[in-house]
Amino acid sequence: MTQTLISLISIIIGIIGANLAGLILKKYTLGIIGNTIAGVFGSILFIKSFGRLGFDPNAIMKLGNINLYLFIINIVVSFFGGVIAVILIQKFKKVMS
Repeated sequence: MTQTLISLISIIIGIIGANLAGLILKKYTLGIIGNTIAGVFGSILFIKSFGRLGFDPNAIMKLGNINLYLFIINIVVSFFGGVIAVILIQKFKKVMS
């Protein structure tokens, strides 16, 4: 598994988290397309921000093998990045209107 594939998996997990948050929390939904876009940007933002703590794709593949613990942390951060992005964008949308 390469760093690029890990990054794509992280983005997909962020999309899943955002769309799942839209399904469960009906008042925070932005529609499927809006949730998907929020999931992409939320997961990228969180991985870039918090990945410096040592669970970015480069750190996961540092020794040539997958560090499973860092990969799981990466997935969890991506998931919650998508969820939090949907909630924050919906709150920002309400403040602006």
